[in-house]
Amino acid sequence: MIATPVRLAPQQRRTLVWPVVGLIVLAVCALAAVGLASTEIGPGGVIVGAICAMLPVGPVLLAFAWIDRWEPEPPRLLLTAFLWGAGFAALVALIINSSAVLAAELLLGQGQGDVFGAVISAPLVEEFVKGAFVVGLLLFRRREFDGIVDGVVYAGFVGAGFAFTENIIYFGRAFTEAGTSPAMGIVVTFVLRGLLSPFAHPLFTAMTGIGVGIAASVRSRALGVGAILLGYVLAVVLHALWNSATQLGPGFFGIYVLIMVPLFVALLGLVVWQRRRERAVLARQMPGFAAAGWIAESEVPLLGSMSGRRRWRTAVRRSAGRSASEAVVHYQHAVSELAFLRARAERGAIPPNPVWHAELLDNVVRTRMAAVNAPGVPHQHQTPPFPPNQQYGPPPSTPFRAQDPPPQQYGPRPFPPSGPPAQHPPTGPWQQRPPGA
Repeated sequence: MIATPVRLAPQQRRTLVWPVVGLIVLAVCALAAVGLASTEIGPGGVIVGAICAMLPVGPVLLAFAWIDRWEPEPPRLLLTAFLWGAGFAALVALIINSSAVLAAELLLGQGQGDVFGAVISAPLVEEFVKGAFVVGLLLFRRREFDGIVDGVVYAGFVGAGFAFTENIIYFGRAFTEAGTSPAMGIVVTFVLRGLLSPFAHPLFTAMTGIGVGIAASVRSRALGVGAILLGYVLAVVLHALWNSATQLGPGFFGIYVLIMVPLFVALLGLVVWQRRRERAVLARQMPGFAAAGWIAESEVPLLGSMSGRRRWRTAVRRSAGRSASEAVVHYQHAVSELAFLRARAERGAIPPNPVWHAELLDNVVRTRMAAVNAPGVPHQHQTPPFPPNQQYGPPPSTPFRAQDPPPQQYGPRPFPPSGPPAQHPPTGPWQQRPPGA
């Protein structure tokens, strides 16, 4: 008997095809940028440059991934952000900056093109094309954008991708132009770009990302646009200052120590502060979720803190295995996504969208059912997916069972209050049934 092939609906085919096409296009752009650079540094320089450029990019990406722990961004979007920086942004910047250098040589005189390209053209062009990806996410994937942390994370991945391609060129150039001692040239370049400034491009673009994050968190469209423009201006100024410093010789270290290091520390402080705000959002939302029966009462302290989530995952991994622990991770992320959506709507940053809310609520129910029914999880006591231990609180009063109603029945339920009933009555736009529900 021959099985009938599964046919995807046109919408499903488009959902699968277009992201793949986009990633391929961005990868081709990256190869084209490296190919153009190879005319200057040669195939050997490209190979050496690529090997050296891979060393600093890994820790940078891990650092930005660590920032986004409450509700990690989709891996596909993070990969797209990296390829946008490494491919499209690098290729556009290479073409425009090279043209600007040639024009400056003709108009301003011999030897002025490199200065013009480094201080004026490169900051304006590179920060614009890098920041365009983060702005595009806000415009076309607003649901994925929760605030400043997301802006910094996406900007960091774009900047890391751009720095990766640019480092290939710089390392390759150091290899080919060092003459009889290419190793020394590579070591000096690696110290400057791989050790002292691996976060330079991500730091510049993070200014635009912060502006976009503010725009995603405020009601006023004018204030949002102003925040994005201000972030872009700061990114350009910092980039121009950095490029100017590289031509100052000894003055480079003064600018590095007095401006770049404090700025990096300030960005780190901002991220830590924003993560604490996200934790406060979850702590405020969880009691309402439990009151509505979407989560168990005993899960409130676990989902409201990173240490509680970590202990939960560790306990499940020890008792039920890795697959059950991964199911709990998906459930935790689903709860975070729903909580952040609700918080943004309560602030007025986005209008209440019953369709989005119903979809995220269904995802919470599905992921929780998957966690409860994961292989190795005991069901005889109908407990939530963690061992019955005192440190995790009392058993839930309304345990979630495999025979409970399917997720679709949870969509139209009233949106739970996140505070005192007088302030958040369970009525309003969230109670509307989404179209087709």
